[in-house]
Formats: sequence, C-alpha cells, structure tokens
Amino acid sequence: MTGDLQKRSRSLIGIPLGDIAGVGPEIVVMALAQPAVYETARPLVIGEINALRRALRITGLSLAIHCLENPTQGEYRYGVIDLVDLDNVEAEQVKFGKVQAEAGRAAFEFICKAVNLTQAGLIDAIATTPINKEAFHAAGIRDIGHTELLGRLTGTADPLTLFQVFDLKVFFLSRHLSLAGAIQQVTRQRVLDYLQRCTRALQSLGIPKPRLAVAGLNPHGGEHGRFGDEEGRELEPAIADAHALGLAVAGPIAADSVFHLAQQGAFDAVLALYHDQGHIATKMVDFYRTIAITLELPFIRTSVDHGTAFDLAGSGRANPLSMVEAIRVAAAYAPHYRQHRIDGI
Repeated sequence: MTGDLQKRSRSLIGIPLGDIAGVGPEIVVMALAQPAVYETARPLVIGEINALRRALRITGLSLAIHCLENPTQGEYRYGVIDLVDLDNVEAEQVKFGKVQAEAGRAAFEFICKAVNLTQAGLIDAIATTPINKEAFHAAGIRDIGHTELLGRLTGTADPLTLFQVFDLKVFFLSRHLSLAGAIQQVTRQRVLDYLQRCTRALQSLGIPKPRLAVAGLNPHGGEHGRFGDEEGRELEPAIADAHALGLAVAGPIAADSVFHLAQQGAFDAVLALYHDQGHIATKMVDFYRTIAITLELPFIRTSVDHGTAFDLAGSGRANPLSMVEAIRVAAAYAPHYRQHRIDGI
C-alpha cells in the first residue's frame, strides 16, 4: 500500500519521443537511466519501440522496455522504461541527421497521443523532446512548432512561453518574428495584456504575488527618447496601466541589467520583448538547463530548449541534462498547476 501511495504522489509525465532522426530518443533513454528522475516523476514515453531500442544500443544502456496501452499499467521504477508504443514508423529505416517526412509525421502523432492522454486525465503533464519544423512541413503538417500545435489541439489561442533556468524566469512578448516584426508588437495594449497573463501564469505555478519586470527595447532603455521612443510611448504607459490594476510591475529596465537583477531575486520573472533578447539571457546562464514551459494550456508542458541536433544524432554524445530538467520541472509544477485550473483562479 505504501508503494502505491508513493507512486501516486509522483506526477505522471508523458514524454513524446519527438523526431527520431534527431537526438530525442537518445536523450530520453539517457535521462531515464538516472535514478533521481524517478524520485519525483513517473515518466511515460509515447513513441515507437524500435526507436528506443536503437537509442539503447547507441548509448550502451541496459534498460528494460515495458509496453502498455493505459498509463495506469505502468511500473514507473528505475531500470524500466514504460512505453506507449504507437508502432507508426519503421524506425530502423529512418536515417539519422536528415529531414524525413516519416519522422515528422511520427513525431506529430506522438504529440497528439500525449495530448489525448493528458486531456483524458491519465497524464499530469507533458515534457517534450525536439521536433524538426522542416520534417513537419514535409509531412504536410502546418504547425510550425510545439507551441502552435499544442495551442491548436487544445483550443488555446495564444499560449504563453516561459523560459526557466534555475531561478531565472523569462516570458516573451513575441517569439518567431523578424526583429522588425517583433518591434511592431511592442504596443501599450499588447504589453498590458501580457503583464496580466504573466501574472496569472506565475500564480498558476505557485507564486501568489508575482513581481514582474519589463525589459527595455532600446540601448539604455532609450535614454529618454535619445535612442528610440518605444519605452516612453508604449512601455511606460502599459506599466502605469498595470499599476492601476494592482499588478507589481517594474520597468522598463535596460536589458543589459534586468535579467541579472531577476537572477539575483529582485523579480520573479522578466517580460522580454523579443525572441533573442530572452533566449540569450537564459542560455548564457546554463544552456543545457534552460527549459521552455508552455502555460495557459489545460495542462503544463515543459520542453528541452534545443533542437534535434542532427549533427549529433546517432553518436550517443548528446547531453541529456535539459531532458532531465524538463521532466523534473514538469513534475514539480504539475500538481499546483492542475489545482489552479480546477479552482479557476
């Protein structure tokens, strides 16, 4: 009985295998070869058995594979990989390091199955491995990435992206846009909307009274209009609006210092204004421990923050740290996130 209680106290984390032409299967088996993963999580791989077997051969790991149809049938103990085997691709025929429609289609189906199981309440959260956008396109899948696909599958219009590395948390006002296009997104209305959403998102992770900072867009925060007027024209009014709503928001603070201040504990999170502004800040702290968290979905999703690494695929030299961290963070946040969604706070 004690063993059953201990098992249920650990969050059940679905791990879709991603693009099997890349390093996804290898980092998954290497992550699940670490006993510490099982102290806080019950990992369940959603993928294809031969892709896992190939990864085990490449990495030289001796782990058993337990195939199951229902997550309730899992063993969830160190030494055994629990797998929902979709048997949807000839894994041995997929070549490492190449864009292939078969791999893109299979990765898409792995994700869809993980979402279905989570939506059915059988999985607590999802920790994703890398996919390849070109392989998705070759397979006729229009979604450009995980976030867009998860949004479509769950009916979530514009999911929030949060990066976390240790205690540094960074939100993004925009993601996959040109720099010119991202600057056009820096508007009073959009910034205020994101400050409200980011505040609620942090509350869903267990931070009751979040303190947010807004990064400046221009060098030195614009120097009162000398180097650009977006701070005075858009950001400062948005922050004033946020204050009127009772939100704890500081800024705009020059981007060359705001992330350091947040890492030191001055803020719970930073709202970065474009893709690279936040990516560079987090990845320079620790590239492999930086993970992406998708919020406002019906469930929490974490992900490694690196690509398929086609140049390393099949070598056994990929670093599993980000995968380990993605599983750990998903397991840590899932209970509070789920309760927050139930309570409708």
